[in-house]
Amino acid sequence: MSIIRRRPFGQNYAFVVVGVIFLALLAAAGLRATPGVLILPLEEAFGWDRSTISLSAGIGIFLYGMVGPFAAALMASFGLRRTVLCALALMSASTAASLFMSEPWQLILSWGVFSGIGSGAVAIVLGATVVNRWFVTNRGLMMGLLTASTATGTLIFLPLLAWLAQLGGWQPVVMTVSIAAAAMIPLVSLLVPERPSSIGLVPYGTPPGTVPADPQRTGLLSAAFGSLGRAARTRTFWYLFATFWVCGFTTNGLVGTHLIALCGDMGIPEVNAAGLLALMGIFDLVGTTLSGWLTDRFDPRKLLFVYYGLRGLSLIYLPYSDFSFYSLSIFAVFYGLDWIATVPPTLRLATEAFGERDAPVVFGWIAAGHQIGAATAAFLGGVMREQQGDYLGMFIMAGMTGLVAAGISLAIRRGPATSAALAPA
Repeated sequence: MSIIRRRPFGQNYAFVVVGVIFLALLAAAGLRATPGVLILPLEEAFGWDRSTISLSAGIGIFLYGMVGPFAAALMASFGLRRTVLCALALMSASTAASLFMSEPWQLILSWGVFSGIGSGAVAIVLGATVVNRWFVTNRGLMMGLLTASTATGTLIFLPLLAWLAQLGGWQPVVMTVSIAAAAMIPLVSLLVPERPSSIGLVPYGTPPGTVPADPQRTGLLSAAFGSLGRAARTRTFWYLFATFWVCGFTTNGLVGTHLIALCGDMGIPEVNAAGLLALMGIFDLVGTTLSGWLTDRFDPRKLLFVYYGLRGLSLIYLPYSDFSFYSLSIFAVFYGLDWIATVPPTLRLATEAFGERDAPVVFGWIAAGHQIGAATAAFLGGVMREQQGDYLGMFIMAGMTGLVAAGISLAIRRGPATSAALAPA
């Protein structure tokens, strides 16, 4: 079925797969970061209010998360390569179609509904599926690296997109994102096998003599809801879901969507504000990769406690800063190191609790919580800005949720979610 027969590098070919998936996740991250750049240009071009544009961003983020568990199940039943290729094509087509929009509902349909569905299949669950299929050792480090692609996407795309928006409005921004998604299609098609056994390999780090298990094929709905049904009877799932909701609420939902607009309210040019997000991206690339390394060595619950606690304090600090170059740089470094460092320890806890078979799909449902939180912040941030005239209350509230998540993290139970641990949440 696959056109891929042989590949060089032996067992090290797993790193080639990670490299290609890193680029695909980078393109999806650029797409999901774009609404933050489009807020001001669309206000100027169409006169749409900020809450309408934020609604589109919120729908896109919501679907980006809700597609996750179904995408993970689809990768198991329909095939990983086919799922990713179809998703990239949908991402490219939906963003390109927005070039012809003239009404708010068209913005919601293109940048909300269709781009959200497409990018939802090229997201954290894709990284989790690839890592679990291709690696036995170094899973935390590889997941940290793939998660960091979101930061790298921000790093690469946002300053460029903000510069394009400043020079030519919103259309060049849309064209760039569409082309980037389309460019990934041939790379994935040529270089990503369905699984190691498709090219006669076993996962990297597999002990000698281990016979790889045959992949289990189940229906899409059975895989998605069956895994959810088993996981939802445990406290561990709901604790992870709640903390990841806060993760989304405090990162791409609030900061990713509204930081440029917040800086605009403070008289900071859009390109400079995008550069601030790019600086966060640099440090998150370091922080999230380091978090993966730490996750392979330390208690992931304690790591989550530190990450969420520091994030909450930094968000409470920001609206009270003087928004000078130095204070914003300190925030960017401090917050950037912690942006999505929560992903590797969360995936490890999910894999320990629910096993390698269910973990990618269960993690997809946990990631759905992340995007529900992000969608809430994206929409609520716009509404509160319209009603209150500033973002102060929103950032204080987000900071407090971070502190709550830090406390919940220490309550998470490690180990398999056996029948003894199936007490209702």
